[in-house]
Formats: sequence, structure tokens, C-alpha cells
Amino acid sequence: RTDRALRDFESYLRGVPEVTNYVTYSGSPSPMDFNGMVRHYYWREQPNLADIRINLVDKSERNQQSHALGLRLRNDLDAIAKKHGATLKLIETPPGPPVIATLTTEIYGKPGLPYSSLIDGAKHIGSLMETEHGLVDLDDSSETDRMMIDFVLDKEKAALHGVTAADVVETLRLALSGAIPASVHMAHERQPLPIRMVLPVALRTGPDTLGELRIKTPGGAMVPLAELGSFREVPAEQPIYHKNLKRVAYVFADTAGIPPGEAVLDLQSRLRDDPMPPGTRAEWAGEGEWKITLDVFRDLGIANAAALMGIYILLIAETGSFLLPLLIMSAIPLTLLGIMPGFWLLNLIAGGTVGGYGDPVFFTATSMIGMIALGGIVIRNSLVLIDFIQKEVKSGKPLKEAIVQSGAVRMRPIVLTALTTALGAWPITFDPIFSGLAWALIFGLLASTLFTLVVVPSGYYALYGKATG
Repeated sequence: RTDRALRDFESYLRGVPEVTNYVTYSGSPSPMDFNGMVRHYYWREQPNLADIRINLVDKSERNQQSHALGLRLRNDLDAIAKKHGATLKLIETPPGPPVIATLTTEIYGKPGLPYSSLIDGAKHIGSLMETEHGLVDLDDSSETDRMMIDFVLDKEKAALHGVTAADVVETLRLALSGAIPASVHMAHERQPLPIRMVLPVALRTGPDTLGELRIKTPGGAMVPLAELGSFREVPAEQPIYHKNLKRVAYVFADTAGIPPGEAVLDLQSRLRDDPMPPGTRAEWAGEGEWKITLDVFRDLGIANAAALMGIYILLIAETGSFLLPLLIMSAIPLTLLGIMPGFWLLNLIAGGTVGGYGDPVFFTATSMIGMIALGGIVIRNSLVLIDFIQKEVKSGKPLKEAIVQSGAVRMRPIVLTALTTALGAWPITFDPIFSGLAWALIFGLLASTLFTLVVVPSGYYALYGKATG
């Protein structure tokens, strides 16, 4: 029962010191916030659905950030959900990109394929997700098989009493769903308060009770509903979802400790060995983060290429050469020698697990933005070295001596500038969203600074050493 599960959840939350308060919405829509709109929580009006909004104490009063705290509580909350046979989803606010779920698989089928085959395909994907480490909050768009009570109207008896099918439908609707005959508008309230009238649960539960409902005939007599037909149990039909005029079934999941892209690639690899049921196919580039991830990194890659092209054109205009700008820009790819190994080393040394789930620092879109920003930062080191070499050569010094002296003279300001920028980015590493940007700046600056002091002077000597003798 929903109320028993909620009592256990609330009892557990009262014992968590980081939780300051919570609000429970049971059988009523959730607030119209980011989660409510994007994840359709405002549709939750059924009595078997509930939403608990948890507020945490101030970050200065706890040792863990909200994400790590969610990982820590997940196993205990899952145990309570399994105890009551409930499906639990632990969602942060905001949860990330505007998608219905972090990992959303869409199951399509050939024309004419029954919808039950799509549901079988969704169950197949769900079975693969259950054995995939790091995938949590598994769910799909199908409903549990159950029986429903169907009232079969005896048209002859109804005609004898002068009762129509519409009268029967309206009577059952009022008994089961209630009605709003009026509203109360308080003087200090902006919106009126609707008054909803509905039969008590004891009077609208079961076919025997519903059969005692009375319907008024045109002659004024009150006829029991049981006199006009009979109740029978039939299997409830599955809701059929459509997207772009095609039938579709959804499988939802969230990730804990792994990036969504890694989960999608692993599932695609497993489907090659364990394919979908005949006539069905699975797509990930729809409602989940997979398509957003691909689009974001594609757009950022295009932006990075455009920025590099702009830098190259400006350097050509400044130096009057086509090769020298390439040498100056060689500091940019050197940042990758620090960023990629840096993230791996960071998670190897400082990365840990919370509640059995990894809590790493991912290379995200903000990290990509930091890598693009480095393109305009690190070429400054190359410009400083080459400008010093050219001035020394013009003053009469041999090229080799000028190159050696450039590293000795310019190393201190270059290193100090890089350290200043890295230290300026250090406070951002504590931000859960922009920490990837800060770490990309730090790792890229350190690696590019060290390699630039060697690669750029050596490259300049290789290009112009023979020309100067």
C-alpha cells in the first residue's frame, strides 16, 4: 500500500541529520517546477503515485554535497521500496538536461506488429539494464497486468426502465470520480477553492457495493444499478504511447557513478550478442541525454574548430607567415596531454565510492568549454617565447643562443602566469556543475606550459635553424 510505504520513507528520512524537512504529495500533482514539467510529474494524480520533496540543511552544516548524499541514501531507500513492492526514483533538483529520464530507450516495431511485442522489447532492454552496473531507477511505460471491473449493460432492461447508457455512465462517474458542484472564494485568496464531492471509499468499492447505486428513471422510480446489468472482470488494456505517429514503448533508467554515454555504448554492444525480439528495434537518440550529449559535443567541436581557424587567421595577419602560426598554435593540442590523463589520474587518486557507487569527476560539456578557452590562453606562452627569440636575433645574437636564453629568461613569467590562472580556477573545482571546466583549465595549463617551453623553441630551431646557418 502507498500509505505504508510513505510512512516507512518518512520515518527513515526523520533519522537523516542532513534532511531539514520534507513535503509529501500523495494522490495529487507535484508542484509545477523543473521536474514537474520536464519529467511529467504533474500528471501524478493516481492514488498509487506519490512524491516526497526533501530539503537539505545548508551546505555549511553537512560534509557531503547533495549528489554524494543521494548516493549514500539510495541503497536504504531502495530497500524500503523493495519491501513494499514499490518503484523508487531518486531525482536531484535540477536533475540535468531537460529530458524525461537520463537514459531513455525507445522501442519501435514494424508496421502491423502488435503493441505487446513492443512491451516485450521493453522488457528485454530492462533485463539488460538490470545486469548493467551503474544503472538505477529502472522503469518502463507499461503497466502491471491487472483485472478491471467492466459493467455490461442489459439494453432490454434499461429500455424498459427508460434508462440510457449515458445515464449509467454518468452515475458511475459521479460515484467513482466525484464532481465539483461549487466553489468557495475567500476574501483574502486569489483563486477560488473548489468543493469536490465523492462517495466514501466503502460505498464505491467492489461490484456488490456499486450494484446498489440507484438511478432515477423518467417516471421518478429509483432503480438499482444491478437491475440494469452485471459486473464482470476483464484484463485491463495497456496504454499505447505514440511518437511522430508511430507506436512506441519506453524504458527509463538513471545512472549512478557512470556517464550516460558509457551506459548506452555498453547496451548497444550487448544487443549485438543478445538482439531485440523479431520486428522490434531500440533507439536512444530520443528523449534521453544521449542525443543531447552528441549534439552538445558536436556543436562544441565545431565551435572549437571555428575558434582555432580564427586564431590562425589572426596569427597569419600578424606574422605574415603560414608556418609560424602553426608552430605558435602547437601549444593548443599539448593541452590534451594534460586534460585527458589529468582526469584519469584525478579519479584514480581522489575519486571514491559512496554507497557502493562511484563518485568521479566527469569530462563534461563544461570541460569541453574549458578546453576551448585554453586555446586562447596557452598560445600566449608561444608568442612570448617566439617574440623574445626574434628580438634577440635582430639584436645580433645567434639563433641557438637566443633560443636557449628565451627559455631561461621567459620561463619564470610563463610559469607564474600559468600558476596564477590555475589557482584562480581552483575555487571552481568545488562547484558540482563547473568543476569539469576548472579541472580542464588546470590540467591543460600545467601540461601545455611544461611542454611549450620545450616544443616551441625546438620547433622554431627546426624551421629556421638552417636558414640562419
